[in-house]
Amino acid sequence: MLSRSSLTRFLSGPFILFTVIMIIKSSLAWIVIFDDIPVWKPLLTELPLIWICFCLIEWFAGKRRMWAYLALNLVLSGIFFAAIMYYKYYGVIVNYHALAQVNQVTSVKSSMFSLLDPYYLFIFADILIISGILIRRRIKLGAAERPEKAPLDRRSRRRVASVILIMSLVICMLNIYPNRASMSEITQAEQMGILGYEAYTILADRPDKPVPLDTIDQDYIDQIKQTTEIDAVVDAGAAKGRNVIVLQLESFQNFLIGLKVDGQEVTPNINRLAEESLYFPNFYQQVGQGNTSDAEFVVNTSFYIPPNGAASTVYADKALPSLPKLMSADGYQTATFHTNDVRFWNRDQLYQALGFDQYYDINYFGTEDSIAFSASDEVLYTKTLDKLEEMQAAGSPFYAQIISMSAHHPYHLPESKVSLTLPERYKDTLPGDYLVSQHYADQAVGQLIEGLKQRGLWDNSLLVVYGDHLGLPIYSLDRDDKELMKEIYGREYTSADMINIPLIVTAPGITPAKQLEQIGGQVDILPTIAGLTGASLQNQLHFGQDLLRESGNLLPERYYLPSGSVLNDASLFIPETGYGDGTHYSLAKAGRQDIQQVENNGDQEADPSEENAVPATTTPDEGSSSSERYITKDEYERALDLMHLSNSYLIQLPDGNTEE
Repeated sequence: MLSRSSLTRFLSGPFILFTVIMIIKSSLAWIVIFDDIPVWKPLLTELPLIWICFCLIEWFAGKRRMWAYLALNLVLSGIFFAAIMYYKYYGVIVNYHALAQVNQVTSVKSSMFSLLDPYYLFIFADILIISGILIRRRIKLGAAERPEKAPLDRRSRRRVASVILIMSLVICMLNIYPNRASMSEITQAEQMGILGYEAYTILADRPDKPVPLDTIDQDYIDQIKQTTEIDAVVDAGAAKGRNVIVLQLESFQNFLIGLKVDGQEVTPNINRLAEESLYFPNFYQQVGQGNTSDAEFVVNTSFYIPPNGAASTVYADKALPSLPKLMSADGYQTATFHTNDVRFWNRDQLYQALGFDQYYDINYFGTEDSIAFSASDEVLYTKTLDKLEEMQAAGSPFYAQIISMSAHHPYHLPESKVSLTLPERYKDTLPGDYLVSQHYADQAVGQLIEGLKQRGLWDNSLLVVYGDHLGLPIYSLDRDDKELMKEIYGREYTSADMINIPLIVTAPGITPAKQLEQIGGQVDILPTIAGLTGASLQNQLHFGQDLLRESGNLLPERYYLPSGSVLNDASLFIPETGYGDGTHYSLAKAGRQDIQQVENNGDQEADPSEENAVPATTTPDEGSSSSERYITKDEYERALDLMHLSNSYLIQLPDGNTEE
């Protein structure tokens, strides 16, 4: 039996001190990550797992318990801090898969620091203070240990710890077990606790059983997607034999096109290109942890990103079906151009798996006129044009992918590159810095287009331009930033807006100047290029569709939005535990409005974002005509099937080095 005296003496030790400390730290993480949380929720979800760890210290630690508590405090503080920073950058809860890529984060440390509010660092302040006290006491007393006041013997301490341990284990199981099937990682973390979610992802990391490789074919994929043919906007093979240039724009969101701030065009060159080309305003990113490298993967394979990790590390050892290999089979030279170190995000292995003949990285572009962590877009385009001219002179067409980098988060341009003067209200804000950076990026694109024309490449090429991923995550914006975004959109900035990027397709003399309203995603770029160039997809498995010949798209999303999120032609669906309690967002009030000129009237009335949201439980019956506005349960399940099929196929491919 436990006596009151034993319990009191147990609780008067480091157990209670560090419990109070961890309550404060977990509450800080919850305030940043979760909305409208009750005060008791972190106590109920975080404390049980913390106490389990503390009880293990009480069981096994001897004289140096305080140092053991302090070491554990450092580990748990690191997890909470990582959760805060990762959420601010990606909008999802960090797990051990992401932590394994921490070496990549150091390469974008400026982006991380820009998201760091100084008060986040208080999460480590107690560690320094307590360490200082312990060291000072150690020095003062020498090797002698100060005995605890009325110390509790080890046997009694273990007895108390065992009771608390059992109670905490039960509560942990009640937090974790009922919520393990939730689709949304945010919901899982809120119900399990951040620490419980981290433990769950480690202990329950058993991938879904893959679909047998011999059952996955294009007919099966097309049956799940249920696309329909439309009258071709451009004849199949109309751009056959032309060079293919794919330009991936860093952090370029769709709202930039046509945007004026106090009468100034932010992206005049890309605006002009969109007006003269096939322009898809309802186009969406499909990237994950690998961001830019994920976009390169999705565009070049027409497969989805993996459930965890960056595609460039998860799939780079596989014999990937790809656009470079498809074009090579038609006699094309292939090359990719990126000013950063090719080893960043394992691109050296990714490019080999994709089958590019050549890649050009920092070793070619150098560090001249550096912006962010590589040579400027001006250097990128000038030196790339030299290589493209050489490739055209070789006598066969080429496929070239160009990766721009200068407009990289946190959007800090050298003063000499700043040419957009924004109103005072935009100064020292994330949206303001973003617009200034994208204005520079647009100027560089204008130089690229002019260079293509001057060097005789323009009229003989197919140019495809798209954004790689979002630039302004909602969860990274402070109150003033959100007000500026409301001013730009004329309403609240939404999740659908956030992942909305443009796609522009132009082949001079072939493609008309036309805005196409059908929805599309990065997975659709490969089949669209294949359709224009006449490349056969007969033996090329793909999950995208030709946007010039097919409609009825279904776009699964992962990362930046909870897993299970999906778009169709009319709405975005974001799940909670699953379909039944998710929320539908009408794209009619999100990504499909014309961008208006922004004048100095930021206090104008805007529609609240809540008007855009419809709980899944109110979705009309699937048989009713109005149900077309929302994602049906069938569409939701088919989107999940597509993601699972993609991963199943890729993980069962042979290693790339075994390919003949």
